[in-house]
Amino acid sequence: MTMVDRVMQAMGDRARAAFDAARMTPAATRTAALYAMADALERGGDAILAANADDVARARHDATADAMLDRLALTPGRIAAMAAAVREIACQTDPVGGEDERWTPPSGLDIARVRVSIGVLAVIYESRPNVTADAAALCVRSGNALILRSGSAALASATAIHAALVEGLTGAGLPGDLVQLVSTPDRAAVGALLTGLSGAIDLIVPRGGRSLVQRVQSEARAPVLGHLEGLCHTYLHAAADPEKARRIVLNAKMRQVTVCGATETLLVDASVADTLLRPVADDLLAAGCALRGDARTCAIVPEATPVVEADWTTEYLAPILAVRVVDGMAEALAHIARHGSGHTDAIVTEDPAAAAEFLDRVDSAIVMHNASTQFADGGQFGFGGEIGIATGRLHARGPVGAAQLTTYKYLVRATGAVRP
Repeated sequence: MTMVDRVMQAMGDRARAAFDAARMTPAATRTAALYAMADALERGGDAILAANADDVARARHDATADAMLDRLALTPGRIAAMAAAVREIACQTDPVGGEDERWTPPSGLDIARVRVSIGVLAVIYESRPNVTADAAALCVRSGNALILRSGSAALASATAIHAALVEGLTGAGLPGDLVQLVSTPDRAAVGALLTGLSGAIDLIVPRGGRSLVQRVQSEARAPVLGHLEGLCHTYLHAAADPEKARRIVLNAKMRQVTVCGATETLLVDASVADTLLRPVADDLLAAGCALRGDARTCAIVPEATPVVEADWTTEYLAPILAVRVVDGMAEALAHIARHGSGHTDAIVTEDPAAAAEFLDRVDSAIVMHNASTQFADGGQFGFGGEIGIATGRLHARGPVGAAQLTTYKYLVRATGAVRP
């Protein structure tokens, strides 16, 4: 066993012990801890910003892409938003112990299905420092222990945020080991986490690009909650309201281009392309968005660059949008089914039947009608924050908040029942 393996196993053992010590903690104690964590984030703002400045300076020196720099950079406003998200999670109903259903079968047994914490989670993420706070708050709310492994680019920021979170935790009487951060940038630490640390880890959550998610899914020996990239589509149907279409598309692409809910492909119905595509494109071009279009798009919008096949499966995370003119709903649905990642897809239409068909037939975690795909966010769903947007089908799907970080058990009560 290497030194890194020993360090990681010790972290797993401490996380399991902290979970066992805190699992029966009253909801009120976890709520108090969350408020204390938010306060500590605000008090530690200067230290967090200083650490983040070091991360950003290193990233610039390494010629990091602008999209990644935007994800990495913190401001006083972003720290305030982190603290506000933690407080919003503190205000939520505690999911642990909640009763989903209760019934009595013919045997007379009193059976209840209740929510319980999962146990110890490992969250492996890349360049978003705010994931440190979001994941920690959601795990505390759901009664889980957590091991965080930040990407090396954000490690100084994550370390400063983690220090504030632990200050809040311990100040409220919870063990500091309930939320741990891997302090080494050594990639071997990820490999150790993927082993499950001799059963200490109950769930692994990768939060990053395709290569990270694929590695975790192929190598992990513990269950994985998958989050693929956001290949999000917006489809302008034949019955789209032009003004709504312009507002929605511009927001879906350009509000913040580096979020996974940003639209990466625009589909425009051929019946309205001649009248609708040009004004939509003008809005995007004026906002600094580069367009990559199929032949019919380029005929209407000469400023667009001819698309290549890879554009349909690229998560740009940049002011670039692929555009295709489609012959009706069937072709739009086929494009999404072939090229989408199952994240978020939207239709803009005033036709209720068309909206219903799209919502029913698109097999993505989030399907929207007349709304920007940038609403694909745990905070916007009322979850306070999210640990990621799950694109699989098992356990949880869509934004993963505190409730989705619980499982359940059955409580069976009787008065001396025996089975005939």
